[in-house]
Parts: sequence; structure tokens; C-alpha cells
Amino acid sequence: MSQFDNVSVVSKANVYFDGKCVSHSITLADGTKKSVGVILPSTLTFNTGAPEIMETVAGACRVKLAGESEWARYGAGQSFKVPGNSSFDIEVAGEPYHYVCHFG
Repeated sequence: MSQFDNVSVVSKANVYFDGKCVSHSITLADGTKKSVGVILPSTLTFNTGAPEIMETVAGACRVKLAGESEWARYGAGQSFKVPGNSSFDIEVAGEPYHYVCHFG
């Protein structure tokens, strides 16, 4: 999806890892919560509370889910699922990684 209509946007950005990841929280008309953001080239570890689906909008990344030994690559149009109360490592090289995070 390239655009979300009829949303509420939190104007203050979520800034993580010294600015290597910046996102904005949005709420759709039906109450669904998401975040849209960008990760600059880096290798980071994120922890999850709720399950997440990370949708790649632009760029590419490599991901290793908690408990896994292999990295998987994701590019534009692809997504990956992360269980709740878990974590994942993400590596972005070259161009920034643009994403939509779907919660729940």
C-alpha cells in the first residue's frame, strides 16, 4: 500500500538508536495502529511486545528472528512476521529501508 487515507498521525517522531530508525505512529479510522518509518544503514536489534508484520516499502534488509541462525533478505513489496514478546536483528546496507509496521 502506497498511501493511508483518513488517519490520525502522532506528530512527534519515534527516534531509536541515535536516529538510525525514525518512525511515526498512525491510527486508521477503524482504530488499527501502525507505524511508518525508515531505518538508515546499520545493524539493530528490536524487541516486540505485540506480534508485528514488517512490510518493506522501499530499500532492502536482512533479518534474523530470535532463535533462528539464518538471515533472510527482504526487498520492496515483501514482508516478514515477528512473534509477540520476541526480537529480531535487522541489517540495512546501502540505501535506507522504508517500512510499515502492522501491529497485532
